[in-house]
Amino acid sequence: MASPDFSLSVADCRLIQIEGWDGTLGQFETRLSASLGVDLPASVGETVRHNGLLIIRIAPRRLWLALDDSAPEPSLAIDPDLGCSVALGEGRVRFSLAGVDIASVLSTCIAVDWHAPTTAPGRAVQTSFHHVPVLLLRTGETACELIVPRSFARSLHDWLVDSQSEAANFSPASRAEA
Repeated sequence: MASPDFSLSVADCRLIQIEGWDGTLGQFETRLSASLGVDLPASVGETVRHNGLLIIRIAPRRLWLALDDSAPEPSLAIDPDLGCSVALGEGRVRFSLAGVDIASVLSTCIAVDWHAPTTAPGRAVQTSFHHVPVLLLRTGETACELIVPRSFARSLHDWLVDSQSEAANFSPASRAEA
């Protein structure tokens, strides 16, 4: 039984990974910030949105740039003495999830406290989904995105659909109807 209070969609994920070398991080980040025209997220899990680009700090020296569908790809001239970049989009897809049942659905497949400050809207958390590494991007009070490896996308999608059906069957509203 599908719930009108939960939605799930899957799309390609335009994603670039950028990493600064140890010992050059300050110079690397100064140049990258100037190139992108925005201050970078300061700590792991922070995100910054700018001109159709979501900048996610996923590790102390590593950032992911997630581009909106219509956003132009930024021109990055990264000095190889300071860091590197690599496109990750071919290997990832983005799940968009929304609805009042989202915390129940996610609790069946990932270990993330939906109510913790580290998962507040605008934050990112690396976790695993049935032993598969994923990045959870909290986009709203009842919405998130999961960036998942393309090779596992179908099975993870099916898991979410099944979990949503179970959550709908055991929600307070469904028990009241019974």
